[in-house]
Amino acid sequence: MTFQPGTRIGRVERTTRESSVLVELDLDGTGQVDIDTTVPFYDHMLTALGTHAAFDLKVKSTGDTHIDAHHTVEDTAIVLGQALRQALGDKKGIRRFGDAWIPMDETLAHAAVDVSGRSYCVMTGEPEQYNSFTIGGNYPFVLNRHVFESLAFHAQINLHTRVIHGRDPHHIAEAEYKAIARALRAAVEPDPRFTGVVPSTKGAL
Repeated sequence: MTFQPGTRIGRVERTTRESSVLVELDLDGTGQVDIDTTVPFYDHMLTALGTHAAFDLKVKSTGDTHIDAHHTVEDTAIVLGQALRQALGDKKGIRRFGDAWIPMDETLAHAAVDVSGRSYCVMTGEPEQYNSFTIGGNYPFVLNRHVFESLAFHAQINLHTRVIHGRDPHHIAEAEYKAIARALRAAVEPDPRFTGVVPSTKGAL
């Protein structure tokens, strides 16, 4: 089973007094990305996410980064989650579950996803000493939690992310994003044994 090109697309715009965000997402893309959030390290992470999920992903965000990156980063994750939820549609024929282990030099991260329709996020293993660290001078490490929680809540997915070990905050964040990307890629892939069927005993996700 394959999905018809152009049938699993999400497009969401959101504007508040703090930010303006546009996300376009094609689940059946080839990893073509166009990212500009005005937060350079976040651009790097979302580029990795789209590339390794094999999604075509466009993100354009502006916001009050003169105050802090927080609003722009979190609001972008909200819209990304909404676009993912929209693109998934009725979820017929998908694998639903996915997980991935990603090594990056000294770091090892794991992510598991259930496209369940139920929002939940669990994060473990990030070294607490990096909670006050800013990567590249523009992305506070603690924003990882806001991104992943916002993504899970607004996409209505169950997301577990673990850092098994790591000492470089750049590597830790990047391994987490890539693990989530690969887990999502597996979860939204077509499953030839569930053609036209929602993979749930309830009949709906």
